[in-house]
Amino acid sequence: MPRRIRNDERLRRLQAVTDATLSRLDVSDLLDELLDRVRDLLDVDTAAILLLDVHAQQLVATAAKGLEDEVRTGFRVAVGRGFAGRIAATRRPVRVDDVTADDVVNPILLEKGIRSLLGVPIVSGSELVGVLHVGSLSRRVFGDDDVALLELVADRAGVAGRIRSAKLDQQAALALQRSLLPARLPEVSGIELAARYVPGHATGVGGDWYDVFALPTGWVGVVIGDVSGHGLASAVVMGRIRSALRAYAMICDDPAQALTLLDRKVQHFEAGSLTTALYVMVSPERDRLVISSAGHLRPVLAEPGRAAALAGIAVDPPLGAGRLRRPRRSTTLALAPGTVLFCYTDGLVEQRQQVIDIGLGRLVETVLAGPADVVCATVMAAAGVEQPTDDVAVLALRRRP
Repeated sequence: MPRRIRNDERLRRLQAVTDATLSRLDVSDLLDELLDRVRDLLDVDTAAILLLDVHAQQLVATAAKGLEDEVRTGFRVAVGRGFAGRIAATRRPVRVDDVTADDVVNPILLEKGIRSLLGVPIVSGSELVGVLHVGSLSRRVFGDDDVALLELVADRAGVAGRIRSAKLDQQAALALQRSLLPARLPEVSGIELAARYVPGHATGVGGDWYDVFALPTGWVGVVIGDVSGHGLASAVVMGRIRSALRAYAMICDDPAQALTLLDRKVQHFEAGSLTTALYVMVSPERDRLVISSAGHLRPVLAEPGRAAALAGIAVDPPLGAGRLRRPRRSTTLALAPGTVLFCYTDGLVEQRQQVIDIGLGRLVETVLAGPADVVCATVMAAAGVEQPTDDVAVLALRRRP
């Protein structure tokens, strides 16, 4: 009979940290709920979760019950130091029956009067996520069953910790990306400009970008590009490339020359990054375009009275692709009054299990020689990109009629 009672109690404990209601909570609420439940199940006075700051190699107090001051003060401890740091360094449970100043580096634990501690690592796959520990104000000898239950809770906390980290990265990337995209396109005599940017919701933020700037010579630079990958790292690379291209545009009269310098920069300082870019220079008279493409999809050209078509330009290898067999090329196109040049990233035309030519064909049929903002709105509505699986950036340029 005692064995039956013990098994029933184990089942109750297991259900308490694995029931379906936890999956409906957001990350912060999930961590708080886990700590409430583990305090009740283990009959302890405190419970805390410290998540790993990978770059600093420090544990940061993120959620706590009975040790709220630890979170409010932003307590940090280096991996390897103190009670939590030792758990993180060894990735093994640690039990302390009688806590002394030699066991901990956080004064809040001593001020609280904690006598006994049990902590386990929070691990996801092969990566350390953080540390979960509980404490008792009275002396307590934690047993193997206590360790097993705490490790189960740590598994749930590990999932939540990874989700939280991913969300923070995505928010930071989105903030960085939007800070680098022009909040408002510049007013340029003789041409209309409009743009749209929609982040990919399924795979996170990537490195899509566009830029417009006036040059001292009277020419206007128009750029659109796509850094491979997703997340904060891609957004950071995108920012560096955007700034570098602006600098090269100041000293180059030819888009191909500017992209050649940018390619050298990417290969040397952003090794491993593959980037496509389309750089367009609009003449001071607004009657012609000089275009160079580094692996980027050809823009759509729509002239009044003519069917729209992909611009007849040369497409050279992407930035960062390695040694080129021939110099990068520029193409000069006439820009008649009322003509629209529509630039875009691949998220607009690529779909899973569909050849890209189908998307390009639909796009060409949609672009008309109308006002730039109307063109952008029409294309985005036709493409149905309210919730794309990849970032989408578009930019329309129209010579005023």
